[in-house]
Amino acid sequence: MSRTERVYHRIVVWLVFTILALPLLVTLLYALATQWGATILPSGFTLQWMKNLWSDPRFLVALGHSLLICFGALAFSLVLMLPAMFVIAYYFPRLEAVMNILILLPFAIPPVVSSVGLLQLYSAPPLMLTGTPWILIGCYFTIALPFIYRAIANNMQAINLKELIDAAHLLGASTGQAALLVVLPNLRKGASIAVLLSFSFLIGEFVFANLLTGTSYETLQVYLYNMRSGSGHFTSALVISYFLVVLVVTWLANTLNRKRG
Repeated sequence: MSRTERVYHRIVVWLVFTILALPLLVTLLYALATQWGATILPSGFTLQWMKNLWSDPRFLVALGHSLLICFGALAFSLVLMLPAMFVIAYYFPRLEAVMNILILLPFAIPPVVSSVGLLQLYSAPPLMLTGTPWILIGCYFTIALPFIYRAIANNMQAINLKELIDAAHLLGASTGQAALLVVLPNLRKGASIAVLLSFSFLIGEFVFANLLTGTSYETLQVYLYNMRSGSGHFTSALVISYFLVVLVVTWLANTLNRKRG
């Protein structure tokens, strides 16, 4: 690659980065602005909007609700899907074609339609789950399922699952021991990618949270929707805080993944 091509590629990368970062930067400036009207730049800067947001108990509760539901759904997905995917990949590889179709079903039905059906099913005994976090964990499990399955399935294909198990058998390990001690550590990268991708998607989910729980179990996105009529500076501070939460979780996950590696 010539020097001119390298310069061109860098210009393109920085241009794309600038286009993506510019809306976030403007939102940050508005969250820190004392007043921003007809001028190009704010008249001053303050941390008061951020302070008001992070001192609001309702926001902290909504943030805790969102984190609890997201991590609960992701933990449930991994505990259920990892053994199922191992069994399919090792014992029943022909079922992978069926699974590739089944995992797309959550995206085939619009969230509004699904919410109406869930309201009719779980708003009366014996399972009155509407307005509780349990119904959201179940919904978010179905949303995260395609991301988790696809990422881990690709990882399984890359590590040659059958060859690893056969090698472990030759060394005297049982299939269960091989799955726990050999296969599972090699799936760490695929699982971490699946979790981070799913988390960034789930924490921003609004339709299910608004229709199935609303203010009875207010999540971050529902809180943002309910505060939309307030100050634009306060709302911008909320958006930036939401982005920072996702960024911190991603950084922590990557750091832990490197230390384990």
